[in-house]
Amino acid sequence: MKSTRAARLFVLVLLAVGGVALAQAVTSTPLPSLRPALSGERRFLTLPGFGRVAYYADPRGGGRPLVLTHSVNAAASAYEMKPLWDAYAGTRPVYALEWPGFGSSDRPDVRYTPELMTSALTALVNELGTDVDVVALSLGSEFAARAALGEPRIRTLALISPSGLGQPRGGTQEASAEDGGERLYRTLNAVGTPLYALLRTRPSIEYFLSRSFRGPVDRGLVEYSLETSRQPGAKYAPLYFISGGLFTPDAYRDLYGKLRVPVTVLYDRDAFVSFDRLPLFTAQPGVSAERIEGTDGLPQFERLPQVRAVLDAFWAANR
Repeated sequence: MKSTRAARLFVLVLLAVGGVALAQAVTSTPLPSLRPALSGERRFLTLPGFGRVAYYADPRGGGRPLVLTHSVNAAASAYEMKPLWDAYAGTRPVYALEWPGFGSSDRPDVRYTPELMTSALTALVNELGTDVDVVALSLGSEFAARAALGEPRIRTLALISPSGLGQPRGGTQEASAEDGGERLYRTLNAVGTPLYALLRTRPSIEYFLSRSFRGPVDRGLVEYSLETSRQPGAKYAPLYFISGGLFTPDAYRDLYGKLRVPVTVLYDRDAFVSFDRLPLFTAQPGVSAERIEGTDGLPQFERLPQVRAVLDAFWAANR
């Protein structure tokens, strides 16, 4: 799902689990608006050359602001960070970014790149105008790491099931081709409407979410994923994701290995990423890792007390 080989497998699985609902999905009417994913105020900032990027804000409480960033997939949104939002809102200022092309952010037909995603996080930090702690999920970890390399106000990074710690070639984090996935993207976009119609069916969404839960899939996440995947323009960013164009070919070498801020990694098993080079990463000064046992990629839903304990200890040590 995060390389050429995985993308092709992804399409085959979609055909298997979602094909029966294709006709209905293609003809479904997009929702006129998307309900908020989180409590707090839904705000927007403008990225030049792109459009509006959404974020949620709850400035109550004291201390360093916390910024939450979700993953990237066919139906990603800030709802993926809802357990952490609910846990910390009111106790410290909390903000949750929705990457360009996802959630309530604009979804134009433009080229989606790691640099575009990174610029959204940097713009939010600039908007806040103060030091922040960032918690990033999955592929969002690569964008957060890239932002931290150029933005000194990102004081700490907590990475949940981060991509980019597998092998740089032949692994799940490799961009799909020498052209950064452009050829595959053009192929996918040529059949983008029926392909994305398969992605956004309930069977497809439930199947792929089930691979990130050890126990029952959170029903609220399923329902919100269905809603966000039906918004106008929803196909564009996910097709860049499937093509591999949103990945850094060697994220450990080019991003994680260059970090000089305190970092902690929360992980266990994950169907979509591997952690082959996590020992190399934790050998760096200021980098730690905590295994959240009994989880498959979304520990904030299944082991929230353990996740909070790790995060609170990490922040206490890096005030």
